[in-house]
Amino acid sequence: MFAVPSLKALVSDNQFEVLAIVTQPDKRSGRGQNETSSPIKQIGLENNIPVFTPSNVKNDPEFLNQLKDLNPDVIVVVAYGKILPQLVLDIPKFGIVNVHASLLPKYRGASPITAAILNGDKTTGVTLMKMDLAMDTGPIIATSEEVAIEPEDTTLSLSDKLADVGADLLIEYLPKYLTQEITPLRQNDLEATYVKTIQKADGRINWQEDAETLARKIRGYHPWPGSFTNFNEKVIKILQVEVLPENPAAPGVVWITSDKYPAVATSKGSLKIVRLQLPGKGTVAGNDLLLGHSTFIGTILS
Repeated sequence: MFAVPSLKALVSDNQFEVLAIVTQPDKRSGRGQNETSSPIKQIGLENNIPVFTPSNVKNDPEFLNQLKDLNPDVIVVVAYGKILPQLVLDIPKFGIVNVHASLLPKYRGASPITAAILNGDKTTGVTLMKMDLAMDTGPIIATSEEVAIEPEDTTLSLSDKLADVGADLLIEYLPKYLTQEITPLRQNDLEATYVKTIQKADGRINWQEDAETLARKIRGYHPWPGSFTNFNEKVIKILQVEVLPENPAAPGVVWITSDKYPAVATSKGSLKIVRLQLPGKGTVAGNDLLLGHSTFIGTILS
């Protein structure tokens, strides 16, 4: 979870006093639909820090009054996932500071890590910014060094790396901002790019696309929404692939490689399926799948 390293860093650093934690409400999960607390809430409980879980910040006067009563110098927001109204932005003396997982003004919006992978970027980074009412348009306090995006990185693995970078950036530059050693710099809006919110439907594989594009999507959409396709009227998840230059069949047709892995033809090149998951089953290597599903070869995925 992207916010965990930043919160742990603030809690453990004697420069700061964490007055309260605000996070999403508990969610029901699993077969029993039991309520589960987020890792953020658990950190609060373990450290005897008050935790607030409002479902609607704007329309919860009790929560807003509690926030005002805390009289914070600054509020730090990391991957909260909700737009904050002006009346919240105005509460802390030094405003609200956000840890954003891109080098702004590039990739404003909710999914900057996924966007960097989808676009084939070689590097990315983290920005510390002062929030305003618009989406990631506030002035920049500090930016990290560039972080390499490795060929095997998924949104999950890259998020883990950037979370640690963000925590270090926060601890180094937040004190300098609060003592006014740093004056936040306005972003160049002419250089801004925006990213969309990822939807479940984005994970459906379109085999008419080229192999390189699909490989980036499979990495970019892991762990959510995942990448999936239909096989014998069942949805299977494609977890790991390799790009092959060969294209011996029509897009969507499964063929077998020389090392006995299934591969799927695309509009340009093919994807060797290294790991996948059948409905209700655990993950399996592509070559192991063929031991029990030899008819997979020659089928058309959709």
